Amino acid sequence: MDYATFLPMLALLLAIGAATGVIAGLLGVGGGIVLVPAFSYLFGQLGFAPEHLMQVCIGTSAATIVVTSVRSVLLHNKKGAVDWGILTSWGPFLVLGSLIGVGAAYYLSTTALKAIFGFLAMMAGLYMAFGRADWGLGSQMPSQPLRGVEATVLAFFSTLMGIGGGTFGVPLMTSYGLPIHRAVATASGFGVLISVPSLIGFLFLQVPDAPPFSLGAVSLPAFAVIIPMTLLTTPYGVRLAHAMNPKPLKRAFAIFITVVGANMLRKALGW
Repeated sequence: MDYATFLPMLALLLAIGAATGVIAGLLGVGGGIVLVPAFSYLFGQLGFAPEHLMQVCIGTSAATIVVTSVRSVLLHNKKGAVDWGILTSWGPFLVLGSLIGVGAAYYLSTTALKAIFGFLAMMAGLYMAFGRADWGLGSQMPSQPLRGVEATVLAFFSTLMGIGGGTFGVPLMTSYGLPIHRAVATASGFGVLISVPSLIGFLFLQVPDAPPFSLGAVSLPAFAVIIPMTLLTTPYGVRLAHAMNPKPLKRAFAIFITVVGANMLRKALGW
């Protein structure tokens, strides 16, 4: 790779890492909803892993989400916003769903994973943009067996998308009456419980045409560039989450991920 290609790609990764950290702290998402499309473009342009492109994107995203989610949940916990009761009761099912998701990702094609990511990202974006506060599922968090089913399904699809769980977890928790700031903080814990087991699985996933210096389906160079930026910028996102009304930025972000999802789905369908 020559410098004319390397330097713009490095700059892109640095910018993506900075944006991911802010988004993780502000909206309670692990940043995978941004990272996976970015990695898909980056690795695709460089010609790496054509048969397993999405597995590498999802695996590398999971590695970054481990760090950003741990950082985010610790910062939110300092403000007393994390609901540890929800995390402990949902945790085993989130881990289970994550492991099932890794197994499914092993067998699914890159095209299928792109279609899943694109469709679910569009649905998440449309919900964020047009969802209403009175769209509630109940006045308190669900008990068993519904809790286990919802947590497992949430983690399963989050793993297939390479996201931390906040994209689905925040609207789910708020639909049961949990205040938005508490839902955002707790969703960062979802990210830890989903990304750690999925990362372990992707590290053992063999990808013969992976980018150089990869371990399993995780690109170590991309991880090394992204993480310092996310660590620097996540605290700013947390401060914004507790200091401002996030609705305007949330609406803009919703439009962004809807467009990104539609583009990913378009590619999967060959249009």
